[in-house]
Amino acid sequence: MHTPVITGTGVFTPDNTISNAELVTAFNAYADKFNAEHAAAIEAGDMDAKPHSSEDFIFKASGIESRYVINKSGVLDPDVMHPLLRQRGDDEPSLMAEMGLDAALKALKAAGKTAEDVGAVICAASNMERAYPAVAIEIQQLLGVQGFAFDMNVACSSATFGIQAAADMVKSGSIKSALVVNPEICSAHLEWRDRDCHFIFGDVATATFIEREEDAAGSHFKIKSTRCATDFSNNIRNNNGFLRRSRPDGVADRRDMQFMQNGRKVFKEVLPLVSAHIAEHMGDENVQATDLKRLWLHQANKSMNDFIGKKVLGRNPEPGEQPNILQDYANTSSAGSIIAFSKYSDDFENGDIGLICSFGAGYSVGSVIVERCD
Repeated sequence: MHTPVITGTGVFTPDNTISNAELVTAFNAYADKFNAEHAAAIEAGDMDAKPHSSEDFIFKASGIESRYVINKSGVLDPDVMHPLLRQRGDDEPSLMAEMGLDAALKALKAAGKTAEDVGAVICAASNMERAYPAVAIEIQQLLGVQGFAFDMNVACSSATFGIQAAADMVKSGSIKSALVVNPEICSAHLEWRDRDCHFIFGDVATATFIEREEDAAGSHFKIKSTRCATDFSNNIRNNNGFLRRSRPDGVADRRDMQFMQNGRKVFKEVLPLVSAHIAEHMGDENVQATDLKRLWLHQANKSMNDFIGKKVLGRNPEPGEQPNILQDYANTSSAGSIIAFSKYSDDFENGDIGLICSFGAGYSVGSVIVERCD
């Protein structure tokens, strides 16, 4: 049996940003146009008017101030309200693979390794650009990696589930190392015309390199333990898929083909699920709250993270103990906790312990306990 360790992470960040102010201006213009076009039906009570959004509403609801996106022109056009992405030829790298490649190369550089050192590639994300061939195999080919690759999807928990899969394979000896890549184009499956969620998501890609401890080139994070759990719920859902055209209303502009959630139920049900999961994981591994230097949580909502941090630590987290990056990135699905880990782990010293946790649709929750080793 081998000890799996994290030796490098990488983050690809798009060039374009959308501030809350820009988003509100676009959304309110869309709402005004919608209300004008359906004035008669709204007046008759047959249709509800679209309410305006506001910067204050967005920040209070989420803690988000801005987000990175692959394309902003389409999102901010009241007549479009979705990203406008060029159709690429089959012989060109796909967008997800291109993003994932950038993050993967950064992770390898941080680890002091090259593509020759990679045994497997796992592309773990909330939505795949296509059904097949696997995006992971395309990233493998672009990197020039031997071995094998596969896609996996556990929504916002995809990164931690991917880390567990990679760590288990490294531990067993079936592979020497793996790249877990999380390209998230969340702007493409968000309904930007829905006031309750139009501010939630952003785009990014992350990568984590996992290898045997004896192969690590320098300081690293030992993966002490991983744990994953799922409990089916319809409260976060996206009904798009390859069966769409087979249904009578398959070509219609169906709302359920984009991101949907019952926010209040999610908040009420996920928080105790995640808090209990982390507590049980820590308890089984004999890790006390006082042992934790940092929590790197899924970046969905500041209030949710504050609640979980308080439950896990038994007190309000001190500045830096539970860092948030969603004010700048928004919710980036599976990539959020890895962004936080990548940006806020350099100050760890030998023996310091932290916990990475992500949670989301499924419901799903994954946690990874790590220890810094020099």
